[in-house]
Amino acid sequence: MTGERRASKVVLAYSGGLDTSVIVPWLRENYGCEVVCFCADLGQDEPLDALPAKALASGASDCIVEDLREEFARDFILPMLQSGAVYERQYLLGTSIARPLIAKWQVSVAEAIGADAVAHGCTGKGNDQVRFELTYKALNPALTVIAPWREWEIRSREDALDYAEAHGVPIESREASVYSRDRNLWHISHEGGTLEDPNTPPEPSMYQWTVAPELAPDTPELVEISFERGVPTRVDGEALSPAALIARLNGIGARHGVGRIDIVENRLVGMKSRGVYETPGGTLLYAAHRELESLCLDRDTAHFKEQLATRYAEMVYFGQWFHTLREGLQAFIAETQRHVTGTVRLKLYKGNVIVDGRKSPRSLYREDFATFGKDDVYDQADARGFINLFGLQMKVEAMMEMTDGGKTRYAAPDYSRFKRD
Repeated sequence: MTGERRASKVVLAYSGGLDTSVIVPWLRENYGCEVVCFCADLGQDEPLDALPAKALASGASDCIVEDLREEFARDFILPMLQSGAVYERQYLLGTSIARPLIAKWQVSVAEAIGADAVAHGCTGKGNDQVRFELTYKALNPALTVIAPWREWEIRSREDALDYAEAHGVPIESREASVYSRDRNLWHISHEGGTLEDPNTPPEPSMYQWTVAPELAPDTPELVEISFERGVPTRVDGEALSPAALIARLNGIGARHGVGRIDIVENRLVGMKSRGVYETPGGTLLYAAHRELESLCLDRDTAHFKEQLATRYAEMVYFGQWFHTLREGLQAFIAETQRHVTGTVRLKLYKGNVIVDGRKSPRSLYREDFATFGKDDVYDQADARGFINLFGLQMKVEAMMEMTDGGKTRYAAPDYSRFKRD
């Protein structure tokens, strides 16, 4: 064994891919432990029925598969949606938001079966190792954490394939996509391959979900999304569960080429990476939620919430979902959503999301309040005193500069040459 730690029973975050499959015999060989695999169904649109047999054939004593799609949507995606969090102005955090849920269930399984360790298949270069391990620390710091990629001698796909063959691990094919992908209910991510050159455009064949905008239908489509207290509940009037609602919007957005982004992002570990993401339903939800908030939130709350959204996005990206600050921010966000109820109509056309209408029974916008006539809400004559007080600091500073014999810093240009005799 490469380290001094010992473990008798380990719960491994298991996907059934090459990396996590070879981890099973590696853990048994290097730690002498029993391995229980845990796989979370987060809507990755892959058949998971065969995973238990594959895990057992790789040397695991058991493989637990849990359908977590509704929990993922209800308890992770929708609270994040309400926050308005977007990492570095583009990324809707599809991978980031999934990892704490998987790790949470790993801890729960470990506690239920008496395991003393948890393991993951994340590399030592990426963000995911942090997201998994911060969750372990927050929920059960007594568990030993094993990260094989930081210990073993395997350094390439060929090394992993050779190890798998030597240890009898089932291998479907030695061929692999040039891209590294992650898919769940919220998004698909693409990294590696030709994307490693940020000046190279994505290959059209790389996209798995969304149609190219130029090939999208020539006729726009309207979709209505209804919210209750900041939670999306209906699509075109039909009530849907959180996971079903996101899945419905994914299909609608994808066929119109909505939700593609290409970003060079700053990883938590200090390096930059390029990723291409497809988030069709999420893009629609963010657009609709933002427009409804424009009706229902007052100016000060809306502006302050925008500031918090940046910090919230960082915390999700950095794996701090179970941090007390994130939970405190969530309590504030929940309070802001009390009146965010209504319906937003979006028009989808060749990759574009166009707001076509918005309405709310709790709207703060009133046409009769916004008119220029005098009424009980707004008397235009009051504006003089308001402006005098609001601009008092600027006025005093300018008066002091003029008293000293000079001009204000922003003195008007000299237009004397335009004077007529």
